[in-house]
Amino acid sequence: MGEQVRLIKKYPNRRLYDTHTSSYITLNDVKELVLGHEDFQVVDAKTGEELTRSILLQIILEEESGGMPMFTRDLLSHMIRYYGHAMQGMMGKYLEHNIKAFSEMQNKLQDQVRGIYGDNNSISKDLWAQFMNFQGPALQNMMGAYVEQSQKMFQQMQEQVESQTRNMFTGFQFPPQFVPPQFVPHHGAGKSENAPFLVTGKPGGK
Repeated sequence: MGEQVRLIKKYPNRRLYDTHTSSYITLNDVKELVLGHEDFQVVDAKTGEELTRSILLQIILEEESGGMPMFTRDLLSHMIRYYGHAMQGMMGKYLEHNIKAFSEMQNKLQDQVRGIYGDNNSISKDLWAQFMNFQGPALQNMMGAYVEQSQKMFQQMQEQVESQTRNMFTGFQFPPQFVPPQFVPHHGAGKSENAPFLVTGKPGGK
């Protein structure tokens, strides 16, 4: 039987109660659970409403309000523009895929360091920091190439969706457009100034 998800209840006074330890915890404690890859769920203690995403967003907001934010203003602006956009769902999957790929790459590098120096080596963390500083430019170039390739793939997907949408509506016959009479010039006798006029797309009305 799989391990049960750790349940955290949020009370009206904004306090978080960890049912696993039977104690109240802070937002920073929840952050430590995330860093430790703990599987947990936050719910409203009264209604049972799912609040995990809300809590995670609060943690991100606190981190971004600190001294070293991760998201630039331009990136946040781009993300906001995708809300309500037809590509919103695809954009979310795109970002998720790239973050997972980067995380897997980081884990592999860390495993290589642990394989050489071991987990219990007192200087393993310092060696890892030195390795990251030394390999920083190379890693940036590698990630830059990956992001550029991924960006091109996303652009191609977007163009494909737009092309399919255009092809989907090509065969539809739309009704003629109604134009208010005040915008249509009338020529010839016997035509009322207030009579409605339909645009048929034929020159000269023939």
